[in-house]
Amino acid sequence: MGSGNGKRKYWVGFDLGGTKMMAGIYDSEFKRIGVARKKTKGREGAAVGVGRILDLVDEALKEAKVSSGEVAGIGCGVPGPLDLKKGVVLQMPNLGWDNVPLRKRLEDKYQCPAVLANDVDAGAYGEFRFGAGRGARCLLGVFPGTGIGGACIYEGRILRGANRSCMEIGHIRVVADGPLCGCGRRGCLESVASRLAIATQVLAAAYRGEAPHLAERVGADLSEIRSGVLKDAIEQGDKAVERILRTAAAQLGSGIASLVNILAPDIIVLGGGLAEAFPDLYRKECERAIEEEVMASFRGSYRLAIAELGDDAVIAGAAALAANPAAMGLALSSAVNTP
Repeated sequence: MGSGNGKRKYWVGFDLGGTKMMAGIYDSEFKRIGVARKKTKGREGAAVGVGRILDLVDEALKEAKVSSGEVAGIGCGVPGPLDLKKGVVLQMPNLGWDNVPLRKRLEDKYQCPAVLANDVDAGAYGEFRFGAGRGARCLLGVFPGTGIGGACIYEGRILRGANRSCMEIGHIRVVADGPLCGCGRRGCLESVASRLAIATQVLAAAYRGEAPHLAERVGADLSEIRSGVLKDAIEQGDKAVERILRTAAAQLGSGIASLVNILAPDIIVLGGGLAEAFPDLYRKECERAIEEEVMASFRGSYRLAIAELGDDAVIAGAAALAANPAAMGLALSSAVNTP
């Protein structure tokens, strides 16, 4: 796989996040040999943003002591809607991107094939290839964070639509006439179980005097309520924070149960900052809710695991997809003319 050029034997994985971006260089055995990170700057526009991506890839290549001519392929995990066939980022409002031909820019610069993937799909594929989901026939990946992302790897391939990613588990309705979601509907899983929903609830608890340690730490600043802050508050005795997290994890399990009934996964991988900060809590509450709500015939048919790769999941998965674009249902690009 790759360009077909024997001199090209390294793979690049890139994670373009809303707050950070990360590039990783992998050898032919998919051992990471170089990495570079920097913050993502909002609303800077596509021209500047793509330039910063290329610069970061160059920085990672330099650290790995790999020349651009040795790169066999590049995979990039991107949030937001993509045209998977054309390799175009359709929209990233927080970065000011519209219809950006990112694949072409990568291929023009490095003269090798490139693929774009939804970042959650890339992260789930990374766990399937190298992490908690190795060997799965059907892997369901669920990543609670600012939103709630979902992905399915079925018999080695990413489950997707004709030209779009799918598995929007965050927008399964779990509460009738529930809180307003960012998508404009009410009662979506994201509106009650995402980190933003949790942060809103714990801030209200702090205002009522039910979470004094958290109130002392963050005041009324919603943006400061991250997974580590929540963990510290629980360890210092804020019972209300723990109760809110347990409820959110159980609601997440309710959403997962609907997908277990449809997909019958043999493994469910929970990733993201919340699940990784509270692995025991999330596993216990999700398992209990899933077992209560799935069809009886599915009980005990799956294993629930916490993701193993952390921040490396997306870059590892993206690099592996560059080497095996068929896993996305894509044909190999011909960015490099070979004999």
